[in-house]
Amino acid sequence: VDAPRGISLQNGAVPGERGKQDKRVKRGNWGNQIEFVLTSVGYAVGLGNVWRFPYLCYRNGGGAFMFPYFIMLVFCGIPLFFMELSFGQFASQGCLGVWRVSPMFKGVGYGMMVVSTYIGIYYNVVICIAFYYFFVSMTRVLPWTYCSNAWNTPDCVGVLDGNVSSRAALNLTHLLNTTQKRTSPSEEYWRRYVLDLSDDIGNLGEVRLPLLGCLGVSWVVVFLCLIKGVKSSGKVVYFTATFPYVVLTILFVRGITLEGALTGIMYYLTPQWDKILNAKVWGDAASQIFYSLGCAWGGLITMASYNKFHNNCYRDSIIISITNCATSVYAGFVIFSILGFMANHLGVDISKVADHGPGLAFVAYPEALTLLPISPLWSILFFFMLILLGLGTQFCLLETLVTAIVDEVGNEWIIRRKTFVTLGVAVAGFLLGVPLTTQAGIYWLLLMDNYAASFSLVIISCIMCVAIMYIYGHRNYFKDIEMMLGFPPPLFFQICWRFISPAIIFFILVFTVIQYRPISYNDYVYPTWAISIGFLMALSSVICIPIYAIYKVCRSEGDTLLERLKNATKASKDWGPALAEHRSGRYAPAFSPSTESHLEVQPLQPEKGRSEAAAASPVQGSNGSAHSQDSRL
Repeated sequence: VDAPRGISLQNGAVPGERGKQDKRVKRGNWGNQIEFVLTSVGYAVGLGNVWRFPYLCYRNGGGAFMFPYFIMLVFCGIPLFFMELSFGQFASQGCLGVWRVSPMFKGVGYGMMVVSTYIGIYYNVVICIAFYYFFVSMTRVLPWTYCSNAWNTPDCVGVLDGNVSSRAALNLTHLLNTTQKRTSPSEEYWRRYVLDLSDDIGNLGEVRLPLLGCLGVSWVVVFLCLIKGVKSSGKVVYFTATFPYVVLTILFVRGITLEGALTGIMYYLTPQWDKILNAKVWGDAASQIFYSLGCAWGGLITMASYNKFHNNCYRDSIIISITNCATSVYAGFVIFSILGFMANHLGVDISKVADHGPGLAFVAYPEALTLLPISPLWSILFFFMLILLGLGTQFCLLETLVTAIVDEVGNEWIIRRKTFVTLGVAVAGFLLGVPLTTQAGIYWLLLMDNYAASFSLVIISCIMCVAIMYIYGHRNYFKDIEMMLGFPPPLFFQICWRFISPAIIFFILVFTVIQYRPISYNDYVYPTWAISIGFLMALSSVICIPIYAIYKVCRSEGDTLLERLKNATKASKDWGPALAEHRSGRYAPAFSPSTESHLEVQPLQPEKGRSEAAAASPVQGSNGSAHSQDSRL
């Protein structure tokens, strides 16, 4: 008996197909499709949308930068996003399990895990600093408003300090470009109080206890939200993925009502068309799209693996990618309206106050907020927004690692104890983050940000494209997608996957190498040994690929090297849809014990009464709960 039409569509089944349960009960699924979309939006929309894109835009020709940005979104961003979502959804496996498609390339999955580990460690430290600022904003006067504190220096000049003569002196300092550099109270609060910055990356100094406490808070929050995997995080994202837009809108409305806001927004948007011919602008656009969408981190594959098999991930990839980019553009209005107001107040050009990265989030923007009436309220809202943006990404980073471990072990014992795996990964992440809360912590954080997740991601993504399109075969992959979605990928995506996207990824790699400059932080130049550690971190994720490939070739059957290579790259027997009911066509089961262990058999006709259910129970294993639930339906 076919299921009613409403249920069939609700489960995402292909129209006209037999009604299916379409769930993996043991592993779990999203409660509904909105949870997946919100989680993916929360993952893709992160701190970079607020503190990197607006700065890149104004530096690379304002409105003119939007043109290469959206070109790269269409030809590289959306296709790669769709590829990763469809890859994870088809196999219902995390970033390691999906490589049954071509076992020799499983090192790509390990590389993704290494990258996610690095990002997960330092990303939560940024969230913990936002927590710290959030807590200290709960006061009548923000602590970085004036220069009258114990940590301030004689060079400190606040925008609200003193009288007209100090303001005039400040303007004169800018005009004459004298050697004495004005430092703002927010900058001194950040460097001399929050970080208590040491003079060298090797001089760790002491652990900053307030930051350590906030790091503990942020890891506890992340763990509690993931305590039941996607079942719990799927509910949390209803708030964490949507509330930042409420805060952005409040700050936007407040920002555009300020004097000088229009100047700031014009500075952000005015196109300088001559810059379009500059290769650096196109390189920045491609890099920003690539890093902003979270490609090659493993998170997209992991999140999609909890989808139902027939979910329309093609539609989802377009919605999520466009939402991510629209958020970046919207955030630019919020940032530059306030910075324009501050530049107008100081009587300086906006380029003097514009910044990016931690400098924007923890120095420039907080200083601008001190000029507003009820400044603590705006500060609390801003840092709460940063916390939520960061947590959305952090949830997926942690879930990526946990899912990869649980899927790889794959037995009943570890599936039942997934919460303890999550706890173990969270505790390890906290302990590894402790050095980043020392006095030299910001140096290490920026080192990891610049090297651990830069060109290594590009290499991983490029190899993934080649492995799927050319080793597994584009025809095979297009048939897989047709089997899953009911239609093959559109011709545009087929061309992008095979030719255009790999070419753009290669361009990003070349651009990254050409544009490479040794890292520095303000006036501090990193020593050679620190940069070497940075390169080792970048290499540690990429090196997984050749090491595992050599190992797999050596372990494969065959008399000659060519035979071993063929066997190592050939899709394994258990590659394909996870549920037996979806394995049709070339995946139709010719059951062997090895394949059966990875498949979860679901009742096709659960409404046939208890007697047949009892007879079928040995086949269903642990899925009895779903059976009784279906009977009620």
